[in-house]
Amino acid sequence: MEWWLSLVLIFGSMFILFSIGLPIAFAFLSINIIGVIFLWNGSSGLNQLVLNMFNSISTFSLLPIPMFILMGEIMFRTGLGLKVFETIGKWMGKVPGRLSIVTVGSGTLFAVLSGSSVASTSLLGSLLVPDMQKRGYSHSMSVGPILGSAGLASMIPPTALGVLLASLASIPVGHFLVAIVLPGIILAFLFLFYIIIRCSLQPHLAPSYEVEDIPLVEKITDTIKYILPLSIVIFLLLGFIIFGIATPTQSAVLGAVGTLLLSFFYGGFSWAKIWDSLTGAFRSSVMILMIIIGSTTFGQLLSYTGITQGLVQLLNGLEFHPIVILILIQILLLMLGCFMEPLSIMMITLPVLMPIANTMGYDPLWFGVIILLNMQIATITPPFGMDLFAIKGVMPKNSITMTEIYIAVLPFLLLNLLLMVILVVFPSVSLWLPSLMK
Repeated sequence: MEWWLSLVLIFGSMFILFSIGLPIAFAFLSINIIGVIFLWNGSSGLNQLVLNMFNSISTFSLLPIPMFILMGEIMFRTGLGLKVFETIGKWMGKVPGRLSIVTVGSGTLFAVLSGSSVASTSLLGSLLVPDMQKRGYSHSMSVGPILGSAGLASMIPPTALGVLLASLASIPVGHFLVAIVLPGIILAFLFLFYIIIRCSLQPHLAPSYEVEDIPLVEKITDTIKYILPLSIVIFLLLGFIIFGIATPTQSAVLGAVGTLLLSFFYGGFSWAKIWDSLTGAFRSSVMILMIIIGSTTFGQLLSYTGITQGLVQLLNGLEFHPIVILILIQILLLMLGCFMEPLSIMMITLPVLMPIANTMGYDPLWFGVIILLNMQIATITPPFGMDLFAIKGVMPKNSITMTEIYIAVLPFLLLNLLLMVILVVFPSVSLWLPSLMK
């Protein structure tokens, strides 16, 4: 069978399963079972499928995923994030777009602690939107910053999506987590500059209001009490990796233990909340590991049928410059992001894109960071971005339409695309920090 016909059959079947609402993991598992039966000699193929399933997840490098998810669950359920928000707000004076800036600052810190854009969107939306609406903030300066900063959960470690991408793409997890730090920080500053400039030019979008004077001693005390311990957790996560003290897996475990200790000292600890955190992390981890199980055999099927090799040869035959190929890949991923969520896109495309990247001579770390940014964009891309529906779900009933959400998120989408251009033009933005690692 021609490789292009196999491509049409496999991906056509995939989209049919998606359209009828079958979960991602089971859709890929169904395709894999049918594929190995027909292509790998029936029962022998099923035996190989079982071996692939075991080998794909019995690796130590995947342990950071449940640890990162557990950190976010503990932080979310014990209320540790609330004190962080309040402390950041105390340092903000009467600046243009004050609450929007607090949103970006809080979203950036919570991204470090949650690793989930949907969780960040839900928490920031439920906590900050009511006050912003009461102050007369427009949707573009309330909903927009929340969606933008919540997406940082994908670009700032710890990020389960980043670990999953690195695992699927066979990129060293530790190097990849360090590579996304600087791009994530740059994106946060792009959001801040945009908010300050626009609110200075259009003050009516974020009306100013009287701010209570907070004594400097209280600000410093709360910072030491709530922000400083958070920085220790961040150091456990990233500092140990950069300085070669611990592996990503060991750092993830230290970060989870540090978060658990913080919840104990700040009074949010209870056995019921810890149990809820453990069960929540277990559900999410099983779902992600099921996706990894499907990805391994799916990639082998694509290679066995000649689809991967056929696409690589097709792109080589175009005789385009590698940068042009890179741009075409990003456009394709952006189009998929309009209708699919990141996990599905990564499962479908990475088995094909990584061989293409190797052929084109792209640095795997650099290419992976750009792909992850694209996946983060997919979470806020109309019409079906996950975070768009998450913010709609926590907003007061009939207070905003989906069209208004689409308009509010548009400037932050453009800022994400600006960062993508920066990464393409200046690869050192993502490669500098990994080069310092021992």
